[in-house]
Amino acid sequence: MEEVQRHSVHTLVFRSLKRTHDFFVANQSLLPEIDENLEKTKFNIKARDTYGLVFDRTAKAKALSAKRGDADRTEAKDTVLALTAGEHEDNAVDSGNAQMALVPAVIPTSSQNTSNAVQILPKKAPTIPKPKWHAPWKLCRVISGHLGWVRCVAVEPGNEWFATGAADRVIKIWDLASGKLKLSLTGHVSTVRALSVSPRHPYLFSCGEDRQVKCWDLEYNKVIRHYHGHLSAVYTMSLHPTIDVLVTAGRDSTARVWDMRTKANIHTLTGHTNTVASVVTQAANPQIITGSHDSTVRLWDLAAGKSMCTLTNHKKSVRAIVLHPSLYMFASASPDNIKQWRCPEGNFIQNLGGHNSIVNCMAVNPEGVLVSGGDNGTMFFWDWRTGYNYQRFQAAVQPGSMDSEAGIFSMTFDQSGSRLITTEADKTIKIYKEDDEATEESHPINWRPEIIKRRKY
Repeated sequence: MEEVQRHSVHTLVFRSLKRTHDFFVANQSLLPEIDENLEKTKFNIKARDTYGLVFDRTAKAKALSAKRGDADRTEAKDTVLALTAGEHEDNAVDSGNAQMALVPAVIPTSSQNTSNAVQILPKKAPTIPKPKWHAPWKLCRVISGHLGWVRCVAVEPGNEWFATGAADRVIKIWDLASGKLKLSLTGHVSTVRALSVSPRHPYLFSCGEDRQVKCWDLEYNKVIRHYHGHLSAVYTMSLHPTIDVLVTAGRDSTARVWDMRTKANIHTLTGHTNTVASVVTQAANPQIITGSHDSTVRLWDLAAGKSMCTLTNHKKSVRAIVLHPSLYMFASASPDNIKQWRCPEGNFIQNLGGHNSIVNCMAVNPEGVLVSGGDNGTMFFWDWRTGYNYQRFQAAVQPGSMDSEAGIFSMTFDQSGSRLITTEADKTIKIYKEDDEATEESHPINWRPEIIKRRKY
């Protein structure tokens, strides 16, 4: 009987591979044929996916050109340019960069021949709206009477008097028209840092570095309520315009919401990590806005008592916040720059740069004049809409004072917006008004529209 020869698996696999190789070795140098239709289809799909909108516009323009004929060639060209410009505007991402855009366009060149061409269209550069002319401001009155730094000021809603608080622990009430002292209120045992006059009640609210928040009845000129709760100095306060709520904030990094009548602490707004230097309130959301030395601005939900949004654009401490009287906007000030925001989300609008000092206070009137006061005594006047700085000067110090006492601690416009009241480190109160003799010819706007100022909407 014949013996069967056995081979290992490795040998069998090798033999199978060799047979396969020998079978196909003759076709090794022959590459597979290229399917041109398949490649063309792939290219068309990719082009349609990437440039479909441009192709559609081009087809529309081509049909329009053929329909109108040679007689309407000029009109067809304008239509094509309008279509391509519209497409470019729809897809533009950054409106601040002026650049040339390559836009495919079909422009008929002759009655028999219509060819595709690339039309170079300059993109329209963003322009700065011309600032509104404002008359320059000048000093018209200096009031002395306090024995320490004058830290705060508030104007009565009837525009007859205003109150100031100072480091001499006294609140003084002055006649706005004559500048004469009407009344002095004593009760604080440390510097008075903020004042607010109620528009619906005969009440004056004050707070200071003694951690006290007081409510003064102006019919009896005495304190009728105390609001206890702050753990450290109270630096700022604001009255809600429509409901009987008072908001105070200070060095304990919190803002506290008080019921004006019951003295109850409704909310304690926590979240800032450093001194809260400024707080404002408004009827619409966000009803409370705070600025802090932790370089942030927070927008608060009054009903929930929680932070809605935190704006972290500033690099240094935010010491002043001001609401525009008619626009749904506010501004915040820091040594790096002043920033404008749109409510309610806190959308950034623009930077106002140039006031390179600690900005302690700001004020804005219905005419769109924004004023900022610095710790070195500088005052900058801005056009709110365009951010154009049309006037700046150094406030003069009181004779006998040192130049280092030129700081401006607070400022406010009167109810008409025609008088600006500032309180300063030289222990004086200064009142400014617009120069009646100034004209647009004598004080022209130094406006250079070639400088592109980026705005974000």
